[in-house]
Amino acid sequence: MSAVTPELRWHAIGRRKVGVARVYLTPGSGKWNVNGRTLGDYFPRPSLVSHIQQPFVVTDTLGAFDVKAICRGGGVTGQAGALRMAIARALVVADERHRTKLREQGLLTRDPRVVERKKPGRAGARKRFQFSKR
Repeated sequence: MSAVTPELRWHAIGRRKVGVARVYLTPGSGKWNVNGRTLGDYFPRPSLVSHIQQPFVVTDTLGAFDVKAICRGGGVTGQAGALRMAIARALVVADERHRTKLREQGLLTRDPRVVERKKPGRAGARKRFQFSKR
């Protein structure tokens, strides 16, 4: 019978707007798998890629973990923000010493801003219909 070694794997969930991201970190060479695609393939804008990688840059762990992520709901920006938060949370689970650096950069704080609902009798959430004096 072979000895079973415990697999090092850390899991976290991040949310932003309507987007939800589940992240699994494993020690590795820095491979990305986001919904079965690479990071650059799933998020084509370089600004979003750098936004997502910010927790790794802050903690000097870029390329130290393999990332498997499942992103659902919302749009590209919401999913990117959710992924960034999930990675930051997973890094804290992996090593508690990262918490202060990530907290200083605001990466562990959930962004509460969501789309305001449309009001009845209006064109949008705040927009009015055109005023006519006569």
